[in-house]
This record gives sequence, C-alpha cells and structure tokens, in this order.
Amino acid sequence: MPDKAWYKDWFNSDYYHLLYQHRDEEEALQFIRNLIGYLRPEKGSTMVDIACGKGRHSKALADMGFDVTGIDLSVASIEEAKKQENEQLHFFQHDMRLPFWINYFDYAFNFFTSFGYFRTRREHDNAIRTIAQSLKQDGIFVIDYLNVHYSEDRLEKLFTTTIEGVTFHITKWHDEEHFFKQIQVTDATNAAPKHLYTERVAKFSLGDFTDMLSYQGMQVQEVFGDYQLGRYDIRKSPRMIIVAKKN
Repeated sequence: MPDKAWYKDWFNSDYYHLLYQHRDEEEALQFIRNLIGYLRPEKGSTMVDIACGKGRHSKALADMGFDVTGIDLSVASIEEAKKQENEQLHFFQHDMRLPFWINYFDYAFNFFTSFGYFRTRREHDNAIRTIAQSLKQDGIFVIDYLNVHYSEDRLEKLFTTTIEGVTFHITKWHDEEHFFKQIQVTDATNAAPKHLYTERVAKFSLGDFTDMLSYQGMQVQEVFGDYQLGRYDIRKSPRMIIVAKKN
C-alpha cells in the first residue's frame, strides 16, 4: 500500500512540478474566468484557494480584483508562490485539515482534484469542516473533482513520458475505493536509484460530497460536468464541479 502521507513528499518534489508543469494553463484560466462569470462576485470579495500550489490561479483571481489567500501543504510551492504576493494576494503554508481563518472568506475554491488524498474519511471530513468554518454565512465553496465513472471508463493504464531528460514511467489502476497512479522516475542527471511515488485519490461520488458538505452546514447549489460549465452527466462528464453554499 502507498504511504499514508505520500502527498507530503511527492507534492514537495521537483519531479512533481516537472511532470505537471505542462498542464493546460489556458484551459485552467478559462475555467476560472467561466466560474467567475457564473458566480459574479463583488469586486474585493475575499477568496481562499485551497491547495493552491505555486499560486498561478490565486494570482489570476487577484488580477481580477479580488482579495485572495492561497494555502498549500507544500513548503516548496508556497516559497515560490510568495514571490507573487501583493496587497491583494497572500500565501501560507497550511494543512487543509487544520483550522484556518474563521468566518472570513466570501468564496473558497479547491481546483483540479486537489482533494481525496487522505487516508481516512475523518481526515477528509476535517478538511471540509475547515473550509466551512473559513466561510462567512452564505459563503460559496466550489470543488472541482474528477468524475469517478468517467475516469474508470477511460483509465490509461500505462504510458511513459520524458521531460527535460527525466523519464516518467506511469502505471494507473483502481480498486473499489481509490484511483492509483504509480510514477517511476529515471533521472539521467541523478546518480541516485530510481525514485518511486504512488498517488492515491478517493472515489468520492456526488452523494459522498453532498453528505460531507451537508454535515458541515453546506448545501449543494449546482453541479457542472466540465470546465465550460456544461451539464453534469454521471457517465459522460469528465469533471464534477460542485457549487455549495454555507447555510
């Protein structure tokens, strides 16, 4: 089994940032623009970007005129993010399972399946509780998660990619409760043995999230199925983007 805290080492690794640096940033920024167009926040609204990474999407929100705080578990990511800080953009190294600011934010975001990593359901409940507590009454939480059925049907089991002289051999599989991705790293510039990491993400359904959110006083308002905010279809939608409101 993967280490229960696999994400601590992997998310702080240079290899993690190298592997995922070529994600479609334009698609991500267009999604955020679509989302802001739908939510229509007032200028100056307070927002928290949970698991913000190096803060590119936090910065995009701040550039739109909002007061944005990004939090992430990775020390390396936050050190990089802090280089962008200004009066409207703030970053903190923080574990989403632990209490953060209380009744402070108008909006909370968790983008690009940056959830589902923890070993137990209680830990995930703790994270949802932290998010709920951080929001003002009537505050909005948006979580962008993979769609379990779509991902099961389209799982690419084996592939290899080489980036800047580093080769990643990637194997994917799943069981009843989780998706797994094993990443074997071969670095020609590093004489050390091969590095091995295993990602694990929980198979949370819309029902699971509805229950977790409801237990923390948040109610699902809308569910979208893609980054264009199309209708959610349990079989055909690549994403499950949930908009919830704090009661």
